[in-house]
Amino acid sequence: MTFFPKISFQFEVEEYLTKVFRNKELITALGAQEAESKYQSLLSHLSHPPGFTTVRVNTRLASVKHVKKLLLEEIQKQFKGLCVPVLEHPKLQDVLLIPVIGPRGDLKKHASEVIVGAHCGYAVLRGAHVYVPGIVSASKFMKAGDLVSVYSDIEGKCRRGAKEFEGVKVFLGNGISELSRSEIFSSSGPLNGMGVRMVEPVYLSPSFDDVLPSHLFLQNLPSVVVSHILNPQPGERILDMCAAPGGKTTHLATLMHDQGEVIAMDKIASKVKKIKQNAELLQLNCIKSFCYDGTKALSVEKREDEQGGPPFLPESFDRILLDAPCSGMGQRPNMAYSSTLKEVTSYQPLQRKLFTVAVKLLKPGGVIVYSTCTITLSENEEQVAWALKTFPCLQLQPQEPHIGGEGMRGAGLSLDQLKLLQRFDPSAATLQGMDMNSLQDSREDDLISLANKDCIGFFIAKFIKLKSK
Repeated sequence: MTFFPKISFQFEVEEYLTKVFRNKELITALGAQEAESKYQSLLSHLSHPPGFTTVRVNTRLASVKHVKKLLLEEIQKQFKGLCVPVLEHPKLQDVLLIPVIGPRGDLKKHASEVIVGAHCGYAVLRGAHVYVPGIVSASKFMKAGDLVSVYSDIEGKCRRGAKEFEGVKVFLGNGISELSRSEIFSSSGPLNGMGVRMVEPVYLSPSFDDVLPSHLFLQNLPSVVVSHILNPQPGERILDMCAAPGGKTTHLATLMHDQGEVIAMDKIASKVKKIKQNAELLQLNCIKSFCYDGTKALSVEKREDEQGGPPFLPESFDRILLDAPCSGMGQRPNMAYSSTLKEVTSYQPLQRKLFTVAVKLLKPGGVIVYSTCTITLSENEEQVAWALKTFPCLQLQPQEPHIGGEGMRGAGLSLDQLKLLQRFDPSAATLQGMDMNSLQDSREDDLISLANKDCIGFFIAKFIKLKSK
């Protein structure tokens, strides 16, 4: 059941993706009809939010049971007594899942409208309220306290401060404006703070604004899986090469019981600041963050001024996570993907540069986990084929837990190799709405199985670096 139109792409990107999902290997294995049907289903899924909100518990500070109890109370308060379950994931001991209720097609639309930017709109579809920086336009006479309908300007065509907008807009639900139009758009007006408190969102999921900030971390399900697959041990030295905003970094530190060293790098200073803030908030001390370009993180000679930061000598790390910069096509919801083909294809060479550095920085016997949040072959399975050919010292490893699907055909990998990869493909789930009746009729096992599929598009590969004979 689709509520929103399928994701749209620039023409050349659409052409490129069509070739990827109609590649010869795939068509031979599935047949043209099945391959096409899966591709169209994927496009529909990408414009809708995942069916569950995933919360990772900071097990350094609290037990999963305790946080689950607090979350249930919080949800009842937010949802005015509505009983939505909080599920413990059987294979991810630090994860809680909250089913998303929606889409709700029976909401009344109001005359007063607020138009928000696409990114703000996607956050609203995942449970957020509307904050002032995200507001692009508001009706002429809107006052604080008005009941308003909120829409997303998915194509970015609305002029800031416009009093009405007739372009392509997607209904996100209803809320109460916290400020008047003149307060939002006056030159000395508020530049942050809440603009609209959502009271009837199309997709009902809890808001996590200031909810147990040191006890939980909002993450997509596959992003939590990645750290478990790297499986860092207390006392080890770990590198998170492209670490911002620090969700995986803090998870790695937690899994190591905050013992050892997690080096987190990102080349954007404001993002490194965010990693430091998250480490502080979650009370983790073994994380050292550096503003540094991962492609330059390898040093051939020891430096005198070394403060334990980059660049590093070869074979410095026990395990390395390369959650690589990517085209991000697996993110959900996304109704209009704006990148050009040139931008999409620019990631593969960058990922290879980073991967090459990672291999050199890894100790023999060490583990690299490579991941992306995209759906292309060139950034995923093709990178694995390239890595195995380029670095004979690398060997693919089984992943635990393995809750996604296997790798996609089209990069010349064997079936055994594809089985060792993990591709989270949202089209593996049927696009279905969730209301209170269907939720109450569902078995917990079925909900967990759905949560494993109905998440963002994501890819994971795990390699071990063999000891030289």
